[in-house]
Amino acid sequence: MSLRALVRGLAAVAAAGTAALGLTAPSAQASSPVPYVALGDSYSAGSGILPLDPNASLLCARSTANYPHVLAARTGAQLTDATCGGAQTKDFAGSQYPGVAPQLDALSGSTKLVTMTIGGNDNNTFIDAILACGSAGVATLGFGHPCQSLYGSSFDDTIDSSTYPALVGALAAVRAKAPDARVAILGYPWILPTSFDPTCFAKMPIASGDVPYLRDLQTHLNSAVRRAAAATGATYVDLSAASEGHDACAASGTRWIEPVLFGTNFVPVHPNALGESKMADRTAAALGL
Repeated sequence: MSLRALVRGLAAVAAAGTAALGLTAPSAQASSPVPYVALGDSYSAGSGILPLDPNASLLCARSTANYPHVLAARTGAQLTDATCGGAQTKDFAGSQYPGVAPQLDALSGSTKLVTMTIGGNDNNTFIDAILACGSAGVATLGFGHPCQSLYGSSFDDTIDSSTYPALVGALAAVRAKAPDARVAILGYPWILPTSFDPTCFAKMPIASGDVPYLRDLQTHLNSAVRRAAAATGATYVDLSAASEGHDACAASGTRWIEPVLFGTNFVPVHPNALGESKMADRTAAALGL
């Protein structure tokens, strides 16, 4: 048998064995990039992290180091990034800023993957709580629970009465626009540790009794996100265990969230590049990507 005939024979045997094992080369259709749309607020946009996305409005403060970009780079997905800092659920269907299209406009019947963080800005829950508790903490030099005394259950009540139904509506609208997509909504990573850390007060001026108060508020918000995901068939990406110990009081290089003062981001109390990368990790794990 000639060398050429031997090579042809071995190639035929190898091809037959590969076909039998179902290991034939993927089709061009199977290898095409997955159409991926990223929606959501500043935690999705990576607001505060450089470099900024030149394709986004400066008002959105969108970073090219946000978790959607990280996830797309790792998976080869074809990313359309509609995230925008400060977004609320209402900005899915309406224009957030002049020249910024409603986020739902990025979706279509061909979209196969959608991710988001959303809900924290609705009714200014997070913004009002952090600012109010920070101001109150400074006024009492870190003692007591002045924020809880002032606001009681008002933030929690708003989450139940307004934020949760808005989340359900937003996720249902995503499903209507992209019926064949896998939809994932992330919880918010921890901003504060489990208990008051006096060494952190200069960076996060929250009174000792208001640290558990804000932790409970964040737990409540994430629970609303999780319940809305369950109600609409979306995947909830739980960051609570993964982000424990990586809050704004942790050391630089360990923390995922930058503090109010002395942080590295130009937008405080938001994920840094490490945090966005870890959010991408958890999203990929939750979706099996």
